[in-house]
Amino acid sequence: MDTTLIIGFGITLAAYLVVLVAIGWYFNKKQKTVVDFWLAGRKLGALPLGFASAASWITGGGILAVTAMYLLGGLGSIWTFAAPNVIALFLIGLLVTKIKSLPAITQPELLEQRYAGSIRGPVAVIIAIVMILFAAADISGLSLIFGVFFGFDPLFAAVLIAVSVSVYVLLGGLSAVVWTDVIQYLMLAGITIFLAIAVIFTASGDSMLSVSDFITTSAPAGWWNPFSIGIPMILIFCIAIMPGWVSEHDQWQKVWAARDEKSARNGFFFGSFLMLLIFGISCCLLGLGLRVLYPEIADMGSAEVALLNFISSHYGAPVIIASALGLTAAAMSCTDTFSTSGGSTISRDIYQRYIKPDATMKDLKVVNRIAVLIIIVGATIVSFLPINIIEFIHIATYIASAAYFFPLMGGLYWKRATKEGAMASLIVGGVSQIAMVAIDLYMGATNGVYYLETISPVFTAHGVILGMALSAVALVVVSLMTKKSSVYNLAPFFPDEAKVLERDEVDHVNVNSEEYKTYKKALKIEKTGERESFHLELKASAPLNWERFTDELAKSSDAWISTGRHTIYRLTHGDLLSCPTLSRGNNEQEIWVAAEPRLEGSNIAQVEVFLAYNEVAALLKSMGILTNLIVPEAKK
Repeated sequence: MDTTLIIGFGITLAAYLVVLVAIGWYFNKKQKTVVDFWLAGRKLGALPLGFASAASWITGGGILAVTAMYLLGGLGSIWTFAAPNVIALFLIGLLVTKIKSLPAITQPELLEQRYAGSIRGPVAVIIAIVMILFAAADISGLSLIFGVFFGFDPLFAAVLIAVSVSVYVLLGGLSAVVWTDVIQYLMLAGITIFLAIAVIFTASGDSMLSVSDFITTSAPAGWWNPFSIGIPMILIFCIAIMPGWVSEHDQWQKVWAARDEKSARNGFFFGSFLMLLIFGISCCLLGLGLRVLYPEIADMGSAEVALLNFISSHYGAPVIIASALGLTAAAMSCTDTFSTSGGSTISRDIYQRYIKPDATMKDLKVVNRIAVLIIIVGATIVSFLPINIIEFIHIATYIASAAYFFPLMGGLYWKRATKEGAMASLIVGGVSQIAMVAIDLYMGATNGVYYLETISPVFTAHGVILGMALSAVALVVVSLMTKKSSVYNLAPFFPDEAKVLERDEVDHVNVNSEEYKTYKKALKIEKTGERESFHLELKASAPLNWERFTDELAKSSDAWISTGRHTIYRLTHGDLLSCPTLSRGNNEQEIWVAAEPRLEGSNIAQVEVFLAYNEVAALLKSMGILTNLIVPEAKK
C-alpha cells in the first residue's frame, strides 16, 4: 500500500468535498418550502438538467461494467445496458409536456391523485427499495475502485460515500444534487475520455498499427456488429429495462424541477447525448483497447477490473488520483440522486401522508434529511450483498418495470384505468417480480445463467417480461371489471373531464376593491419559465387542528380536494398546477396558499387564489379563528 498515494488522494478528495459541501450550504440558505428542497424551487434550466440527468445514471461502477461488457461481447453488448440508458433519457424528453403538467412532487402522490390514497404507500415503499438498490450499485462500484487502487476495505468506501453524500444533500436538497452533478459529470467525462484515448493509443502501439487501422482491423469478425446478440435478445433487454427507466422517479423529479417545458425537454435531449458520449463511445473504445491489452480475460469479474489494472500498471500517482477522483465523482453523482429521490417518498409519501399529515414545514425540514439518511444507510448495508454492479441495477429496474410502470403510465394515458386495477397491477407485477428475483438469487447461476432461465426462456432476465405481462393484464382486466374513476381523479389528467369542473366565478370579483388590493400586496409572484409561482401566507389567530380544518374545508365546497390532508387543492379546471393549493406553513398557525399558473392565465389565477383565501378565512371565522395576511418584506 503506497502511503504517499493514499495521502495525496485523501487531500484531493477532501478539497473536492469542501466544494460540494459549500454548494450544499449555499442552497440551504435559499430553502423555504418542500418544493425548494425536493424540486429546487422549479427553477432549473436546460444545461444543469442535462448534466444532472446524465450524471445521475453514470456510476463509477457502471463505467467499469459497461467497459467490461464491450470487452467481452463487442458492440452488440450495447443493448444490455448502454443503449437503453441513452434511449430512455431521450424518451423522457419526448414525454416532458405530459410529465411537467402533472401537479406533484413525487410519483406516489401523483398516483393518489389519479386513483386513491390506498395505492400511495405501497408505491412509495417500492420506489424507496428501488432507489436503495440503485445507490447500492454505486457504493459497490466505489468499493471495487478503492480496493484495486488503494487496497481499502469495502467498508471504507461505503462509509466514505455515505458520509460525503449525506452532508451536501442534507444541506442543499435537489439544488445541491443538480449543481454538484454538473461538476461531477465534467470530472468523470474528462477522466473517461482521457483513459479511452490512452488505452487506444497504448493498444495500437503494442499492435504496431495506426490508431485508425487499429480501430478498424484489430477487432475480430462481428465485434462491431451492433446486432450480434440477435434481435430477440435486443427486444428482451429493451422491453425489460426501458419501461423502468422511462418511469424512474428520480428523473421525473428533475422534469418537475425544470423552470419550463422547453428547458426540461432540451435538458433531457442534451443528457441523452452526454450519456452516449460516455457509455456509447468512450466505454466502447475502452473495451476494444483493453481486449487487445488483456486477451486472456474471459469472465466478467476480471473484465470489470481491467481498466483499473491498466491505470495502475501504466501510470503514476497523479493519474491514479485523478482517475479515482473521477470515478468517485461518478459514484457520488448517482448516490445523491437516488438518496434524494428515495428520501422524498419516505418524507412526503409515508411520513407526511400517513404518520403526521399536519406536519409543519419546520418539521419536514428535519424529516426530509432523516429520510435521505435512511436511503443512504440502507444502500450501504445492501451493497455488501454478493451481487455484482450491473445486477444491482438490473434487479432494481426489473422491479420498477413490473411493479409500477403500468399503473403509472396507464393512469396517465388510459382513462378507464381504475384504482382497483392499478392496485392489482402493482401487487401482481411487484410480488411476482420480487419472487422471481429472490428464487434466482437463492438458487444461483451456472455459467452466468440463472436458475429460472434454465427452465424456460420466458424467465430470461429474472422473468421480467412475464412480470410485466402479468402487471399489464391485471391492470386491464380488473379496471374493466370495476367502476370508472371519479371526475375529480380524472380531471387533472384528461382535458375533456376537466371541462366538467370549470367554474364561471372570476368575473364576479371586484379587483378594484380595497380587499383585493390588500390581498395583492401580500401575494408574492415570481416568474419561473412559462409559469408564474404564487405564494400567499396566512396567519391564524390560534393554532389549527389541521385535520379538522381540511375536513371542514372539503365539506364546504366540492371544489376542495384533499390528497392525504397534508395538501388540499381548489380544483376548478384541468391544469392542477395553476389551481390554488393549501399546505401548512412553518408552524401550527401558518397556512400557505400556492399556485403555478401559465403566464397567459396569471390574472385569472390571481383571482382564484383570492377566492381560495376568502373561503379559508370564512371557514376559520366560523370556527372562531381570525386570519391575517402576511405581507412579504419587499412589499412592506
